[in-house]
Amino acid sequence: MLVNMNEVLRPAKKNHYAVGLFNAVNLELARGIIAAAEATRSPVIMGTAEVLLPYGPLEEVSYYLIPMAKKANVPVVVHLDHGLSYDTCVKALELGFTSVMYDCSTDRYEENVRKVAEMAKIAHSYGATIEGELGHVGDNEGSAEGSDHMDDPSKFFTDPSLAKDFVEKTNVDALAIAVGNAHGAYKLPPKLDFERIKTIAKTIDVPLVLHGGSGLTDDDFRQAIKDGISKVNIFTDINIAAVKAEFQRFTSMDKGLIDLIPAAVEAVKQETMKKMKLFSSDGKADFGAGASQTDIEMITKLVAAEVAKYLNK
Repeated sequence: MLVNMNEVLRPAKKNHYAVGLFNAVNLELARGIIAAAEATRSPVIMGTAEVLLPYGPLEEVSYYLIPMAKKANVPVVVHLDHGLSYDTCVKALELGFTSVMYDCSTDRYEENVRKVAEMAKIAHSYGATIEGELGHVGDNEGSAEGSDHMDDPSKFFTDPSLAKDFVEKTNVDALAIAVGNAHGAYKLPPKLDFERIKTIAKTIDVPLVLHGGSGLTDDDFRQAIKDGISKVNIFTDINIAAVKAEFQRFTSMDKGLIDLIPAAVEAVKQETMKKMKLFSSDGKADFGAGASQTDIEMITKLVAAEVAKYLNK
């Protein structure tokens, strides 16, 4: 079912798990992501980013993302990640995307606020949600999501004292923060500022987003989610998994594209399932997106009690 970001992130924030965003620049990636979500009963955010549009134009990507989301039996958000221009964000909304990220993080603070606040009004008029970024998440070398290398990422960390002001003035539904994370594959182990995550989570009410998730350790993810992250962006891991699977399947020159497609879809599915289980979003599509174990047990007891009443009549 096609939903907006609030419908999956608010329950995630309340119940202390995270929902993954997985970019899908082609049909194989999208099929693997949806298959993983349905297999694990997990809500999911699926989409693309502006820097990925050369590999899958926005309008063409919308032709499969939105129908697949509507058909899925779990909650699916179709999200434009790192929209860098007003026109791209508006086009995504017109095409039916249910969420956009307007990334003005490299602008002056006042300009970031002004532009994102304007886009928030537009997105909400479509019934869609919006994500902003405060601080700036850079890019590792070779990142598919950009080319912004930073020698000292700490200079661009999110300032907790500005976070509340930013959220109140822009009316964003989720906030991407810079806490030592970066897009792409990490050459050296990143050092996340968990105390900063915790402080920001206590300061603002909207869900927090961790970009640059590929390459972090399982313990990094668990701690970040425990401290307040509700959405994690993943692309590199599933992108590489698909290529590895195709390479292994291509055993002779007699193999064609149709021989490789099933392997790519399955590899993306398996890698996405690993992340969903790690983020503890598995099973959260049932009993309404994001029901906690306590909620599930309570509902089960209530249903059992009603059934018992009926049988004893």
